[in-house]
Amino acid sequence: MQAVDQAVLGAVRDWLAAGEACWLATIVATYGSSPRPVGSLLACRKDGTLVGSLSGGCVEDDLIEKLVAGELVTDAPKLLKYGLAPEDTEKLGLPCGGHLHVVVEPLATRHAAIFATIVERLDKRSCITRSVRLAAGADMTLSAVDGFAPLVLHEAPGTDPVLEQTYGPRRQLFLIGAGMVSRYLAEMAGALDYDVTVCDPREDMLAQWAVPGVRTVCAMPDDAVKAHADDPRSAIIALTHDPRIDDMGLMAALETRAWYVGAMGSSRTSAKRRERLAQLDLSPEQIDRLHAPVGLPIGSKTPPEIAIAILAELTALTAEQRTMAETTSPSKRAAATR
Repeated sequence: MQAVDQAVLGAVRDWLAAGEACWLATIVATYGSSPRPVGSLLACRKDGTLVGSLSGGCVEDDLIEKLVAGELVTDAPKLLKYGLAPEDTEKLGLPCGGHLHVVVEPLATRHAAIFATIVERLDKRSCITRSVRLAAGADMTLSAVDGFAPLVLHEAPGTDPVLEQTYGPRRQLFLIGAGMVSRYLAEMAGALDYDVTVCDPREDMLAQWAVPGVRTVCAMPDDAVKAHADDPRSAIIALTHDPRIDDMGLMAALETRAWYVGAMGSSRTSAKRRERLAQLDLSPEQIDRLHAPVGLPIGSKTPPEIAIAILAELTALTAEQRTMAETTSPSKRAAATR
């Protein structure tokens, strides 16, 4: 989940808790080019306040027009389809003939507890699935889940469609060591919408940290990893060059559910590190999870170059995972048959 979508859910929670009704719009399908992916969110209030994004402006303007004209749904969720007619492309400016399907839900104060639970779950870096029936009275349920799953709009003849969406925490980059590489990596990762945490047991190193928007943890890395990065949306990277610190963090990281674990160092240093980890009773399967030397082999030498190499590898692996998820998604398989 991107930061903007997490902000949408937070806004919905706050508005409903304050007794203000609102609408939640979710992209459920895209065909052709689309500015934002399936699952993206936007919320709006009666006064026209918007949080989030669906299309970069054109679809948002249409929703506001419907709101002002009193045409926005009030009693049941509705599926709106943009880009099907040629005039849509001209009016809305959807790129390259793209189509966008959006579910718009009217939300009332009775839904406040549901969205409070969603935000609480995300704050704990856990996933939760919300199911809503697209009909008057819209039944809405939550279920805690272990991992992320693609959005699905269940449509069967003779039944009301059901939207099922899993919300998960933002991608986290958990960095062990507050050195120069961590500084460049944190700055660049922030631009890629990572939630960045830097852990270092050395108070003097953290005292010099000056990257805004980054969470800092002064603790031993093994304890910090278990407390803050034991989830499938976290990548853990050791960057201190001090085996007393890095190895301790890696020993814990390789036993977590983190999707990526890496360590900085040369090929020789990495080989010695694997030998030490084996002596710490980690299994060959656990040690095989370690990406070391970390990053793509682009000949990087300087701290910013190393940071680029690391983010390049994370980006490539993330894109690969996304492609696999989209290929196996029920909504994508259904679209391919149309």
